[in-house]
Amino acid sequence: MRLISEPPIPVKIQKMKERVRWRHNNIVQSGIDQTSMIIDDGKNETPDFSFLVIGDSGTKSHYGHHPQREVAQLMLEHKDDCRFVLHTGDVIYVVGSHEYYPANFIEPYREFLLGGEKPKNIAYDRMTFNLPFLPVLGNHDYYDVPLMYRLITGSTLRLRRMLRYKDFEIGWHGSNQGDAYARAFLDYLASINAPEELQYHLDQHYTGKTDAGRCLRYIPGEFTRIPNRYYTFQYGGIDFFALDSNTFNAPSPLPTTKAGDNYRRELQKRRQEIDREEEEILAISDRLNPDNPEDAEQLDDLSAKLDQINEVKIDIEKQLASHQPPTIDIEQLEWLRDKLIESWHTSEIRGRILFFHHPPYVTEATKWSQAQTLAVRHRLRWVLEQVKASLGSLVQDRPIVDLIFNGHAHCLEYIRTVDTGYADSHIPCIVSGGSGRRPRRQRSEGRELMETFTNLPNSPTRKVADSLLYVGRYGYGSQTRLPYSCVRVDVRDGCPPKFIVRPLIAERVAQQWYRYEMEKCEV
Repeated sequence: MRLISEPPIPVKIQKMKERVRWRHNNIVQSGIDQTSMIIDDGKNETPDFSFLVIGDSGTKSHYGHHPQREVAQLMLEHKDDCRFVLHTGDVIYVVGSHEYYPANFIEPYREFLLGGEKPKNIAYDRMTFNLPFLPVLGNHDYYDVPLMYRLITGSTLRLRRMLRYKDFEIGWHGSNQGDAYARAFLDYLASINAPEELQYHLDQHYTGKTDAGRCLRYIPGEFTRIPNRYYTFQYGGIDFFALDSNTFNAPSPLPTTKAGDNYRRELQKRRQEIDREEEEILAISDRLNPDNPEDAEQLDDLSAKLDQINEVKIDIEKQLASHQPPTIDIEQLEWLRDKLIESWHTSEIRGRILFFHHPPYVTEATKWSQAQTLAVRHRLRWVLEQVKASLGSLVQDRPIVDLIFNGHAHCLEYIRTVDTGYADSHIPCIVSGGSGRRPRRQRSEGRELMETFTNLPNSPTRKVADSLLYVGRYGYGSQTRLPYSCVRVDVRDGCPPKFIVRPLIAERVAQQWYRYEMEKCEV
């Protein structure tokens, strides 16, 4: 029995539309753009500003220590200097269950919440932030658990084993197809029944103005909801675009050729191998005592391996299931295309930042070769190619976007694309996915990312990106180093703007914590 299920892409899209009452008559007649918002903090005209970025954070205490809280303490040291926090997804592990929000989100970030001095009194669907907290959906925020799991939890060998461990946090309810995330962060209009109440709500909170019409006004300490699962806002002359990559990450079908059949057999063989590997890890775990500090450290390392195995399994299953062309969220991708073109034609906008969950470029061991990684890369490239064609000479030598932030990979990484031959060339990408869930190792193949550009046998490859910084799990046994991370970004005046990235690290070594800031870099 599978412990995790994932809704199909059409279900994700439709459910989220229902929750925000997408294009409801009252919304259309009021001239409201449901994908835009403004941050009303009285400071957003300043060209010099700073913000924080975290991701893959949503875990509780592990064997007596709390990595997410350690990262939150780092963030607090910079809170007064920063205007907002971007979250790159996976707010709650393992399946986005609402019962984990108090321990895995509200408690760790209590100082960022109104009434945070009494975090137990804050309901997950009534949070108000004193510093804007701007998330995107991660895959775990959409995950669910099968009904049979809820009914017979504990009756299978795998569950009996896993329930022994203190950090087992699969959740009893699942995300309900992303509903828990939506109630926590979105302006959940589906909860308003009467038409006159809906209109009153719109008149009260959608008072912002953009070229596209009215939009939601995000007021720290008063009303802190985002308008949609993907959205945009402008701050200090920079356009920010928040995307839901869970709806355009489906792998393309395997080719119906001999080479495709051979690759399918390789995937099936790999699936069997990792099943055996998983059983071996569980057998070792059975012999360890989580109350013993040394055993607990080893269990944490084994649990990280189980996490990685699960990610590989999901990716393989998606590839094996891809017999037909995948459902792609064309509506969102075309929205991004049109908004980027509009941004480039707006004279007061001096830069553009994207943030979404699945990284198009990464060297973390389990993510760099995933079919989902390649799918996101190719679909983002498709968008940027159209933008470039539309803009022509307006772009000159600048990349279409100035910076991309992602999560999903449990590390902190700075990657810069080279000349890919496409419109995603020379873009700095920051993976900020090391803010709480177990850090992972970098792949052994090196820091240069190569890509094969055709499906033909023996097709040539060429370099498309370089990894310039990687902060993740390294060392073994008692020398294992577990660096958890977030980043501070300082935006400087000018066009194009300068971005100074400052990695902030809380590292656990031999049951001790060390906090430090790595050397900042201009990207």
